[in-house]
Amino acid sequence: MSSTGSRRRPATQPAPGRDDVALADAEMATDRQVGLPTSARVLYAVVHANGTLVRGLGAASASRLATGMYQVVFDQDVSVAGYVGTIGLAGSVGLAPYGCIAVVGRTGIPNGVFVRTFTTDGSLADRPFHLAVLA
Repeated sequence: MSSTGSRRRPATQPAPGRDDVALADAEMATDRQVGLPTSARVLYAVVHANGTLVRGLGAASASRLATGMYQVVFDQDVSVAGYVGTIGLAGSVGLAPYGCIAVVGRTGIPNGVFVRTFTTDGSLADRPFHLAVLA
């Protein structure tokens, strides 16, 4: 007897409840400006494991501070921006080594982002990465 059929789940989302819909409707405000402000920029940096800045938009420099620790500096204040990082190679061929990444604003440098990269077991390790900043 095969158990394959019992493991299949529907690929749809559950229907929202009445309270969910009411709450979502209450959150909508017609007086809010939709989208990013006109001064907003999407910045990015692609960085090799050795800390070299490969390419970017608004990225001024990148450097490796210690094993698995990097600093990326942009051409504007990013202290109140959103940061998104991922482990990834600079090119379009090959696979990046497995790992994890953590990103946060750089202490004392308003136009900087601090990046830490890890192996899958949580040890600091040099990894290439891509960083997006929504400023």
